[in-house]
Amino acid sequence: MSDDPRFETLALRSGIHRSQFNEHSEALYLTSSFVFDSAAQAADRFAEKEAGFIYTRFTNPTVTAFQERLAALEGAEACLATASGMSAILACAMSLLKSGDHVVASHSIFGSTVQLFGGILKRFGVETTFVSPTDVTAWRRAVTPQTRLFFLETPSNPLTEISDVAALAETAHRAGALLAVDNCFCTPALQRPLTFGADIVIHSATKYLDGQGRVLGGAVLGSGDFVMGSVYPFLRTAGPTLSAFNAWVILKGLETLKIRMDAHSASALALARWLEGERCVERVYYPGLPSHPQHALAMRQQGNGGGIVSFDVRGGREAAWRIVDATRMLSITANLGDAKSTITHPASTTHGRISPEARAAAGIGEGLLRIGVGLEAIDDIKADLARGMQAAR
Repeated sequence: MSDDPRFETLALRSGIHRSQFNEHSEALYLTSSFVFDSAAQAADRFAEKEAGFIYTRFTNPTVTAFQERLAALEGAEACLATASGMSAILACAMSLLKSGDHVVASHSIFGSTVQLFGGILKRFGVETTFVSPTDVTAWRRAVTPQTRLFFLETPSNPLTEISDVAALAETAHRAGALLAVDNCFCTPALQRPLTFGADIVIHSATKYLDGQGRVLGGAVLGSGDFVMGSVYPFLRTAGPTLSAFNAWVILKGLETLKIRMDAHSASALALARWLEGERCVERVYYPGLPSHPQHALAMRQQGNGGGIVSFDVRGGREAAWRIVDATRMLSITANLGDAKSTITHPASTTHGRISPEARAAAGIGEGLLRIGVGLEAIDDIKADLARGMQAAR
């Protein structure tokens, strides 16, 4: 490769370590363990005196290839892959936090993430304060002497609110805390949080990194000291491991990431503009629209608007469900980041397990719908939604 390869080249060429067979496509190593040349070598590997593969729970060549490629795309020193996006968040939290510590988190995050910070971790003595993702002052006021972590999604799920990563990184560091950014919606093709001062990047590789809704996966990225010094010991012991097969699938997905994200973004913008003209739509949430409250920040921080469009419809849940049920092409599923367009009602699915108060604080109403805009022809996506709009009217 050249001395300074571009994103598209890194997505195809980084992380490749060919075997003795000199294969062109990356090899898939489906093995639970690896054989040593001698008892002494086995001892050295386990004692980390010699580099090499030991056991696929924490070392595997295919998983390593995925980790190296994603690290190159994010501009990170190190990456560790996990079994899912939620296990990546858990690995980050368990590696950094202890009883008595405090987290400041956006209240506009995935419902399971709210449950993790506000419920499960609370049982182990970790307190979390939830604040607006767009109000830097609120984050500053929420800090306590025990604050160790700031956690956010930008754009947020599902309202696509944009957080000022640079400002929040400065606030976190002044408090002696680390800033973790879930980059699921943008991926490094559109946004690299580390360049704005974030310390940790989280991915649900299940979404756009795979890109075709095939497998589960996650990743934690950051400095070598944090990832290998803190997260790796947890991963090695607790085992929220990404399988070699899933790593290989996502690795191949990364090859087309830039092309796909550009296409998702173009169609999402066209759909958002169309939705703004629909009579039954009260409000459209999409960072690429000038009407979005953080549009200017999004255009500075992101390369494009991304593939997620959310909107409020008049008539609440009844009207929203009529739209969902009238569609014939869109997939009714809570997943996103797929080549196929998806539609979901967040209040009863992705955020259905959190309290009504938490949903209200996050702005998730009964009339809200979220579209993961896929790669179908945009006119076909509009036509399918138009059928739903007619049903709602």
